[in-house]
Amino acid sequence: MGEPVLKEKLYTYADYMTWTCEERYELIDGVTYLMSPGPTWMHQSISERIGRRIGNFLEGGNCFLFYAPFDVRLNADAGDDTVVQPDISVVCDRSKLDAHGCVGAPDLIIEILSPSTRRHDLMLKFNVYLRAGVREYWIVDPEYKTVSVHILDNGRYVTNVYGETDHPSVHVLAGCEINLSEIFAEF
Repeated sequence: MGEPVLKEKLYTYADYMTWTCEERYELIDGVTYLMSPGPTWMHQSISERIGRRIGNFLEGGNCFLFYAPFDVRLNADAGDDTVVQPDISVVCDRSKLDAHGCVGAPDLIIEILSPSTRRHDLMLKFNVYLRAGVREYWIVDPEYKTVSVHILDNGRYVTNVYGETDHPSVHVLAGCEINLSEIFAEF
């Protein structure tokens, strides 16, 4: 992932919904980006471990947890030209959910880096999520066993980086904490 594809024109969500190809794409500001082939077992394991802990915390509450592929339309009210599929999304406003996914910014997005998505997630998606108003954005780096937590504050992200023995709090889910030694165990 990283280089745009289908460069002939800018696309919208309406175009995206007509595509029948087997490949998966994200649409950012009207430009298509081919998603990487299936994730590694390590990526999937980390996603499952984080998701399970957050999902258990959410049990019986008003928030919903979603794994990729799950369409998130970040600017549906404007040009409707940005559709992403974060590794994990948490949505606490049920009115943002429709038959196709999330309309607007989720409360929490978690991306797990891989060699093919590193730059895309660290730069392009970071700025797209900031602009869309995603309240909390976690970037999980399996290679360095770190998690960068970005909290939206007055239109910018305040960032803290946590190591494999830390227990960062999920700020948008008061009382939820993730023990990173359990997430990165065995890697």
